[in-house]
Amino acid sequence: MTKKIGILTSGGDCAGLNAAIDAVAIAAGQRGWETYGIMNGTGGLLGDTPEYVILPKEGLGEVCIRQGGTVLGTTNKGNPFAYPMPDGSVKDRTGEIAENIKKLGIECIIGIGGDGSLEILSGIAKVAGFELVWIPKTIDNDVGETELAIGFDTAVMKATAALDDLQSTAASHDRVMILEVMGRDAGHIALEAGIAGGADVILIPEIPYKINNIVKKMVELKQTGMNYARIIVSEAVKTEDGETPMIDQGKDQIRYGGIGEYIKRQLDSATAAEVRVQVLGHIQRGGSPTWNDRILAKLLGVRAVDLIEQGKFGYMAALQDGKITEVPVDKAVQSCRTVDPKGALVHTARRLGISMGDQG
Repeated sequence: MTKKIGILTSGGDCAGLNAAIDAVAIAAGQRGWETYGIMNGTGGLLGDTPEYVILPKEGLGEVCIRQGGTVLGTTNKGNPFAYPMPDGSVKDRTGEIAENIKKLGIECIIGIGGDGSLEILSGIAKVAGFELVWIPKTIDNDVGETELAIGFDTAVMKATAALDDLQSTAASHDRVMILEVMGRDAGHIALEAGIAGGADVILIPEIPYKINNIVKKMVELKQTGMNYARIIVSEAVKTEDGETPMIDQGKDQIRYGGIGEYIKRQLDSATAAEVRVQVLGHIQRGGSPTWNDRILAKLLGVRAVDLIEQGKFGYMAALQDGKITEVPVDKAVQSCRTVDPKGALVHTARRLGISMGDQG
């Protein structure tokens, strides 16, 4: 009988997902396997009838792998262990997932997602009794046990381009421009885009800051003849009082957001500078993936199929020490990859004269 494997994308979208799906379909097709693309993450396995497409053994095609997002759809809502029902109650719907996987005759699921999705799907696999292999993706780059996740490189390029574009308008109007970027609880996007884009101040959750130190940096810039400044701040940075600015988006969705406006208000009070804020938002998730994200997606996709062939279930394809390898899923979910305040990137930023907000 032909081996049947499933693949789904879960959590927030990012660039490079289609390249990973394409790699899996081709690598599986070369072995004579069928690849079932599950629609809308675990949502496609709920209900009486699973939602899926059988992926072409020759892959998705060149046009599709250049596109952002995911052809399979995804979801970052509705944990199947406690799924919100219309009457306000919650229900464990993992049994439906197990039943639908049996209906399809799928032997293993390849999940593509971040640490939250990984933990949930790993738990479902144990309860429902199906095999799981994982591919890490997230613009936040915070999945444990891998140096890179799909989507991060493209997000950094978007943030870098935004800093580049803000330079001319900042210089033209003698302004301080604040760019607020995503990243959740990790400051990777802000740090790497800040270095690449020549920011004057980088604020990340891992390093506490003081407004006075930012003001001092602005004064120093003024003394060198610069009439503008650029600050990049990660969305999870707290206020000086330790509060985390949040935005209520309705429908019980609360997200990080507002730290850029907070920094602006503090600088408005402490200086005579004209300050503007740009929130980059979901632009970081969209658009065509960089070549780095495409290559990483292909490497991880092929390794995931290799793992199935080798019977190495419960593993995540990963990048470690510049090499593609695999790590146990249970180990990956135990850690969150955040910025090392004493690491090479922070050291480099400081030596380049970029303020991290913690030194005057």
